[in-house]
Amino acid sequence: MEVLKPIKRNVLLNPGPATTTDTVKYAQLVPDICPREKEFAQMMKGLRSDLLKVVHAPEDQYTSVLFCGSGTINIDVCLNSLLPEGKKVLVVNNGAYNSRAVEVCRYYGLPHIDLRSSVFEQPDLAKVEATLAAEPDVALVYCCHHETGTGVLNPIREIGALAHKYGAIFVTDTTSSLGMIPLDVVKDNVDFCMASAQKGLMAMTGLSFIIGREDIIKASADYPKRSYYCNLYMQYDYFQKTGEMHFTPPVQTVYATIQALKEYFEIGEEAKFARHRAVYEAIHKGLDELGLETAIDRNIESGLVVSVKYPDDPDWDFEKVHDYCYERGFTIYPGKISTTDTFRLCALGDIYPEDIEEFFKVFREALGK
Repeated sequence: MEVLKPIKRNVLLNPGPATTTDTVKYAQLVPDICPREKEFAQMMKGLRSDLLKVVHAPEDQYTSVLFCGSGTINIDVCLNSLLPEGKKVLVVNNGAYNSRAVEVCRYYGLPHIDLRSSVFEQPDLAKVEATLAAEPDVALVYCCHHETGTGVLNPIREIGALAHKYGAIFVTDTTSSLGMIPLDVVKDNVDFCMASAQKGLMAMTGLSFIIGREDIIKASADYPKRSYYCNLYMQYDYFQKTGEMHFTPPVQTVYATIQALKEYFEIGEEAKFARHRAVYEAIHKGLDELGLETAIDRNIESGLVVSVKYPDDPDWDFEKVHDYCYERGFTIYPGKISTTDTFRLCALGDIYPEDIEEFFKVFREALGK
């Protein structure tokens, strides 16, 4: 058996793309294949089925639809495809990625309500319900599961229940939580969730997917057509008829994602979730030892992203610290809180507590410099 040559390993503490295994990287080295071959269609069929298992979605009710693009394409697809004529979107907005959904609504001219709240807190469920009670035209409620800009974990089960109580569907962005935080679409009242391959699944960039209720996708065939490339029903229908993506798929990324899913199931979701949590705890331990403050109450953190306040020191320079760490194999990432200067340390990817211990050795050196 041929032994794969190890590839230089970088520990990515940014919120995605994530550190990958060498086996996932090498899964892309395959013979060239036309993506219209039946062999490739069968691979995508298996991939779509496996994606449902990650979120415990029953195959007789849910389906998965693949798209070529980054995670933002999923936000675009769901919002422009799943809103009936004359109805509104309610965006439960407490951060940068919920704000992105608001931007998508604005660009398409979709009627919407931007229910904005503090980026440092979870949404107020009483305000969500009051808005739904006062706005009977809301047909789609949207909220990001894990606000990656801050690390806040939102109460999607409760928000989904409120959406259903008032006759709306619930769509949640799970780009930075799927495959890392327990999710059961039925128990969590999720009609549609989404992610991209390079985050929780620890594959490569370029492949995104939406998991959602098949009956709603079929009903959306009669909704206004607001996009050609980003129409959910058209992509779903093409898969049903041909087994293929309507437009050219990211072939090598599909191979890498299949390998990543194989490794996900071999590890087991409980063990994988526990590893991410252990990395998160190691991050907090290292910050506590340095006396650095975090921006978000730990009781509402996801366990994946930690927003760290800049040290109160005139010599602090994020770029210099970043560069020092980067040159030694560790990537840190800027914050996304407009009112507070922060950087982020994240527990995504194929990283372990001992990686975090090594990181803090380098980080201490950087602060000393």
